[in-house]
Amino acid sequence: MENLKKQYDKLQLKYGSKNLNSVYGCGCENSPEVALVFMNPTKRNVATNQNWKGLRAQWLGTKQIWDFLTKCNLFDEKLNKEIQQKKPADWTYEFCEKVYNNVKQNKLYITNLAKCTQEDARPLPNSVFYEYRNLLVKELCLINPKKIFLFGNQVASIVLEENISVSQTRQKKFVKNFNNKNFECYAIYYPVGNGRFNQNKAIEDIKNILIIN
Repeated sequence: MENLKKQYDKLQLKYGSKNLNSVYGCGCENSPEVALVFMNPTKRNVATNQNWKGLRAQWLGTKQIWDFLTKCNLFDEKLNKEIQQKKPADWTYEFCEKVYNNVKQNKLYITNLAKCTQEDARPLPNSVFYEYRNLLVKELCLINPKKIFLFGNQVASIVLEENISVSQTRQKKFVKNFNNKNFECYAIYYPVGNGRFNQNKAIEDIKNILIIN
């Protein structure tokens, strides 16, 4: 995993802002129940500041994703209420560790396909995401999740190597072979930002997948 982080940092200089940190995957790294794969980080994450000395993990200092995970029964409700009351500057190193300890307890691993942090939320072209795909495959093989949730058409299409429309494949199980091991994958609506209007569908699909399987 440390070798992957070094490679992610090199790609940050190539595709991200040179004034920001790349952000790594984090959570349960030993056969989690679910790995959540999002797109790429932005500087809204407090860990992207180059003066940051704490945990460099996804969604630190933000609110929407933790509220979403709580609604999916994947995150602690009490801790989420604490998050919703905090401003980004209130996220101390200790609080970030507290949040990800809860992620670990819920047997989750949270990562992005691309780890390059942008100054804003402009979309990345497929070519950049493809540069990260093989590294993500290595990352997923290392942690060995039971299920992989791929958020959004672009992420799902690149990871699964086929044209995916989430609206056409809701709750469909894709079995993808990575390095001679089969992984159970699902394409999920992107639940925050511009995709927030589909959040209820994403919650419904995740709950049903976890109950049925």
